[in-house]
Amino acid sequence: MNVNRVVLVGNLTRAPELKQAGNTAVCKMRVAVNTRFKDADGVWGDKPNFFDVTAFGKQAESCAEFLRKGKPCAIDGRLEWREWESEGGKRQSVEIIADNVQFLGGKEAPTVDEGIPF
Repeated sequence: MNVNRVVLVGNLTRAPELKQAGNTAVCKMRVAVNTRFKDADGVWGDKPNFFDVTAFGKQAESCAEFLRKGKPCAIDGRLEWREWESEGGKRQSVEIIADNVQFLGGKEAPTVDEGIPF
């Protein structure tokens, strides 16, 4: 039996990029997830890990609409390995294909542009 599942909770490092591939919405994101570690002196620190995430369809549209740089989110998905040729030779990449993206954090206060209802 094979299992390919990934669960991450982290923050977006840049704004999501929404594109269309035929009739399908595709949203590319990068998520930073900190790993705690103890150095040789016994001091705890954080090491950031960066993951490329792709969402499709309605999920992609929602990500592009509601997520922003720095926003926390939880991602449940699978790993996908790609390989391609470029001028520099063979290139490889592992990305996370999101099956579910959960938006975390509370609702923000309205900005000046949105107006404040009284």
